[in-house]
Amino acid sequence: MKVLVIDSKGGGIGGELIERLKKEEPNITITAVGTNTTATKRMLKAGADNAATGENPIVVQARDADVIVGPVGIVIADSLLGEITPKMAYSIGASQAIRILIPYNSCKNIIVGSRQTNLTKLIDLAKNEIIQLWKQKKQ
Repeated sequence: MKVLVIDSKGGGIGGELIERLKKEEPNITITAVGTNTTATKRMLKAGADNAATGENPIVVQARDADVIVGPVGIVIADSLLGEITPKMAYSIGASQAIRILIPYNSCKNIIVGSRQTNLTKLIDLAKNEIIQLWKQKKQ
């Protein structure tokens, strides 16, 4: 199973998710793509198996990913402080992958109902979904 983690800004959400995934299930292969080098470095330091930066890696990696995970802004053009290009958002949205979107309310994108759950819990929920998908694929 190919898990693609996408993050922007400082890579904190992606980095934290990768750390938790690798701690619970170290055999999951994770490719991290940051919209900038800071995000990529953070996710690589967290334990990603492969990493790249920028628009084209997102476009290419989204083509054959089984799971794409990141903050909800990765599917919204010009979100995450403008780091998500329309081409990135389209490629992620058009992918055949299962998308696990963390409803982090920022950059004028508010997911109603998610304010009651803190970011730590949201990252755990995303991690649990990926682990469950990975276990199902192994059977």
